[in-house]
Amino acid sequence: MHGPCGAARKSSPYMQNGRCTKHFPKKFVSSTTIDEDGYPIYRRRDDGRTAKRVGIELDNRYVVPRNRFLLLKYGAYINVEWCNQSRSIKYLFKYVNKGNDRITAAFSQSVNKEDSGVVDEINMYCDCRYISPCKAAWRIFKFPIHHREPLVERLSFHLSNNQIVIFSDDDPIDAVVNRPTVEESMFLSWFEANETFPEARKLTYAEFPLKFVWKQNPKRWEKRRISAFSIGRIFFVPPGSGEQYYLRLLLNVIKGPKSYDELKRINSCDHETFRDACYALGLLDDDKEYVDAIMEASNWVMASYLRQLFAMLLLSNSMSRLERIWQATWHLLSENILHEERTILDHPEVELTYHELKNHYLQKLEVFLKGCGRSFQDFPTMPRPVYNTEEVDNINRLIRDELRYNKRALAEEHQQLVKNLTDEQKSVYEKIIRAVNEDKGGFFFLYGFGGTDKTFVWRILSSAIISRGDIVLTVASRGIASLLLPGGRTAHSRFVIPLNLTEDSTCNIKQGTPLANLIVKAKLIIWDEAPMMHRYCFEALDKTLRDILKFKDASNLDHPFRGKTIVLGGDFRQILLVIPKGTRQDIVNASLNSSYLWPHCQLLKLTKNMRLQESTYPDFNSRCSDIGYLQQRAILAPTLDMEFQITLGLCNGTRLIITKLGNQVIETKVLLGQMAGQKAFISRMILTPSDARIPFKFQ
Repeated sequence: MHGPCGAARKSSPYMQNGRCTKHFPKKFVSSTTIDEDGYPIYRRRDDGRTAKRVGIELDNRYVVPRNRFLLLKYGAYINVEWCNQSRSIKYLFKYVNKGNDRITAAFSQSVNKEDSGVVDEINMYCDCRYISPCKAAWRIFKFPIHHREPLVERLSFHLSNNQIVIFSDDDPIDAVVNRPTVEESMFLSWFEANETFPEARKLTYAEFPLKFVWKQNPKRWEKRRISAFSIGRIFFVPPGSGEQYYLRLLLNVIKGPKSYDELKRINSCDHETFRDACYALGLLDDDKEYVDAIMEASNWVMASYLRQLFAMLLLSNSMSRLERIWQATWHLLSENILHEERTILDHPEVELTYHELKNHYLQKLEVFLKGCGRSFQDFPTMPRPVYNTEEVDNINRLIRDELRYNKRALAEEHQQLVKNLTDEQKSVYEKIIRAVNEDKGGFFFLYGFGGTDKTFVWRILSSAIISRGDIVLTVASRGIASLLLPGGRTAHSRFVIPLNLTEDSTCNIKQGTPLANLIVKAKLIIWDEAPMMHRYCFEALDKTLRDILKFKDASNLDHPFRGKTIVLGGDFRQILLVIPKGTRQDIVNASLNSSYLWPHCQLLKLTKNMRLQESTYPDFNSRCSDIGYLQQRAILAPTLDMEFQITLGLCNGTRLIITKLGNQVIETKVLLGQMAGQKAFISRMILTPSDARIPFKFQ
């Protein structure tokens, strides 16, 4: 048992600054879990059992983790934990490699008889190796001090005619050069073994020691005669070593080559350098790959699709030298701009200069980027488009896009939808519309299980407000759900919410930016599937709105979301947020109703299941066996972390069919939804996780 310490005994030697340095007492936990740093959080039952120590009752929170078997066997405190993080491995290697125990000793007299001066103690100490009695006895009896298994074979390699030759200082150079084995090496013998043994051609260089053993004296590889094996490790070379580095990359991939030329032969094509061979295998993070992808796609698609592809690569942050790829491909990306300008101006003889073509292309690309919530300001190395005065006045395309709806058609749709409202839905609708009309703000949560037509309420609210020329921002927690909303986007995409959230996180929206101005002008924000999000998402948005709206109305200082009307929706009985390795208490604590915002929320409810109403689905019985009918209405909800081009109907869960498969790019077609039939082009891009809790890097 630990301590006691903490509030029970503040005088404990483990106490420092009012806290126990060993973090006792622990919390009661119903099951053992692993925390974000890889350390175990042991199960500690709250079963009422206690033990008394120094007059204080201690429960399971004070139990020190231990391994009972080792404790009883050796009579000492020993604990064994799962080593699952690279930091744990480094901790062990630190002890293995820290060297011998040391002791500092000094031999001196306090008074020098010959000289009564001060003795220089700094020059008289001895730095000695310290050997304890038990260690000395162990070494005297020559007991083994370490064991290594399995054997590790270090595999050398070299470029052609760059073998390492070892000789003494006094050896004649002619004798060294004419030595019979001067041209032999472990690496060249591997080529010979691949030519001699058929089974060797199924192994890479690193795998070779599994089946073969290196004989130093004949300098050749031979088959293993016993069942033992060793692990091969190729010598390390830094990336700056040029061809030697690329040769090492190939040795980890290519099996059974018989010469240097075969190492450079990829798909029956001979390459001049090892670097070119690595690129052909896709082993390099080279921007040339993206140039090839755009050039490949240009053979069969229009320039408008190429611009989407280039924007997609920009958004994925896959390219390292954006300006070089832009310079190499801009003529392909702007291929049809001249024709479009001639068509718009109805003047077939219009000509555009080199700079005008570039500027028109950049303007079109920025329109696409702003539709995804980004701009060229996020890519400093890219050139920026030049606008005239009239275009600058209208530069906030985010606001223009939200005002482009057909207001007359929406007004007619609203009139039709109002007639179909149930009493519950009408009550919800009137409360939210009243808050919007009064412009005093409001925070609502529409609670209803699946089938209560929450999406119908979102539609009628959107049509009512947009039809009169105002802005409604509709977002959802998942991309596939956002496609069901008018103008829907994911919450992370629209509000630039960080993926790795903390209690102090805010959205990456600055005052005065186009996105900030859009949010300021929005009359209503609708957020569907809200229970699936961490409460930090809503708190981050609250902090951000308090920042960008603080100069609009000082009277809303204490209101949640600074007086902006926000409606959340969802069902807490459906899928809640996912806390990796979290307990039930962690999930509850991270839920929306555990936020400081929840007491300010007005709860609205829908209880009538409209899917069970005969008037809503009068032909359901006849349609339930129609696969095509159900496919058009199915909602898939995968829980992935990446999304692209939500405005084009592309998000997690979008179903695509591959129509053309190239070497660098895939052409697809959207199968379902509002964008059915729309083409989409996908190239290779970096999708590595950004979660710092992963103990290793993917690149």
